[in-house]
Amino acid sequence: MDWFSNLFFGTGIAHSIFVLSLAIAAGIFLGAKLKIKGITLGITWILFCAIACSHFGMTLDPLVESFAKDLGLILFVYSIGLQVGPGFFSSFGKGGLSLNMLSASIVFLGCLTTYVIHVLSGVDIATMTGVLFGAVTNTPGLGAAQQAYQDLTGVSNPDIASGYAMAYPLGVVGIIFSMLFIRWIFRVKLEKEEDQVKAEKGEEQQIASFDMKLTNPQIDGIRVRDLKLLTHVNIVVSRLLDVNGNEFMPDADTILHVGDRVRFVGDAKNERTIMLLGERTEVAWEEKEKDIHLVNRHIIVTKPKMNGRRIGELKVRAAYQITITRIRRAGIELLATPDLILQLGDRLTVVGEQEAVDKVAKVFGNSTKKLDAPNLASLFFGIILGVTLGSLPFALPGLSQPFKLGIAGGSLIVAILMGAFGTKWHMVTYTTSSANLMIREIGIALFLASVGFGAGKSFIPTLLEGGYVWIGYGVLITLLPLLIIGIIGRQWLKLDYFTLMGLIAGSTTDPPALAYATSQSSQNDRAAVAYSTVYPLTMFLRVLTGQLMILLFL
Repeated sequence: MDWFSNLFFGTGIAHSIFVLSLAIAAGIFLGAKLKIKGITLGITWILFCAIACSHFGMTLDPLVESFAKDLGLILFVYSIGLQVGPGFFSSFGKGGLSLNMLSASIVFLGCLTTYVIHVLSGVDIATMTGVLFGAVTNTPGLGAAQQAYQDLTGVSNPDIASGYAMAYPLGVVGIIFSMLFIRWIFRVKLEKEEDQVKAEKGEEQQIASFDMKLTNPQIDGIRVRDLKLLTHVNIVVSRLLDVNGNEFMPDADTILHVGDRVRFVGDAKNERTIMLLGERTEVAWEEKEKDIHLVNRHIIVTKPKMNGRRIGELKVRAAYQITITRIRRAGIELLATPDLILQLGDRLTVVGEQEAVDKVAKVFGNSTKKLDAPNLASLFFGIILGVTLGSLPFALPGLSQPFKLGIAGGSLIVAILMGAFGTKWHMVTYTTSSANLMIREIGIALFLASVGFGAGKSFIPTLLEGGYVWIGYGVLITLLPLLIIGIIGRQWLKLDYFTLMGLIAGSTTDPPALAYATSQSSQNDRAAVAYSTVYPLTMFLRVLTGQLMILLFL
């Protein structure tokens, strides 16, 4: 039975793979089964299971531990970067800028609170940095801090992981508690908030169709392409029924006349402007479609050569007599304007005759099987660039050592840039949600298990020798920034409660907190929208500050 004992307490590659898998499997099982009022530590149970395995004598080869930790961290942050990249820069648009500024304030207030506790308590800054990222439940920041410490000193510090592990459980609870506390302070009534959101929702941007009869004399004789110059809004004309009863799909050079009946597709908020062109009417388009065989169809962009192309340059309307009216991307509906850049995975709404639509479907691909296969070339090319960028030294004033972004920071920045601008470089970075999630989960599982095995031997002795005080420090780091910014957001910026909950969850990148926030309303998605708006910048800042806390104050 020695072979069986060696699997648990031996050495070698087989032993390392066995104990890593054991900790990961046990952690995932506990994360799925152990819930208190719907709240769970989720995949972070892997860290605690690995600590327990290490405490009872199961060890990893140091080289295997280091490799698994770094590879897992790279896969995790890179997949996150690809996911948030397409929306990273757009998140600073209207409404998003103020939310991101509030989120950034939460990040920097957390760092300030951590530093003040370090000065007052005397706990070393490396440990307090671990407590910080446990308190805000941010694992990439933990990885960045550990790597910065190792690059600076040449050795690893298990106290960083121990501080993280001790602060994490109450970090999850504290984030949700801050939401409840703000609700109590401002006497928030969810029903009243729902009514307010419903009243505002009608003013939000939505893509809508308008059937109209043209009556404005100014429109008589102008071309479809000139509508934007006249109205100053983006409009797509998908169908036209002229005064003689002929129905067809207009192109950019079609001449419009008073009395024509048209279907416009545009932003719902621009309805009043569009109404200046004529009067609303009803047209039996479906009956007409049967006579001329017009169909509505959804086509998915799956051909790599379509990635990064502008709709206008494809000239599909002139070549195939079809109209692209709208595009659905990552759950968001977009107006199909000529300057819109296509991405793999976009779902186009196309109107035209059946034969023409079938031809256009072949042009764009429309083969979901092609999207199921991840593009490994761009994945590993991006990792090469990320590791290279992370290894470049930068001399910064006040630092005794050159600053490096590290493999976490470098991989995250490259992935964000590739996700945001890869289409402009005709680079295919698309991965399905399931593929991205698989890469991310494998990465974080390897990272947490490796960190747990590294910290396991010293965790219990540290806890008994006064490390339990770190739990209290973690609570302060969790609550103070969230409550301060939460009160500012509610009192002075007048954020609705659902958006505020999403902001709090997003600024801590905490999925359990988001789950709680979304469960508070089945009538709107304000919490999820706010979470996704601040998530990209917050994740970037967490990784960056994780390194700076070590480099500046160690």
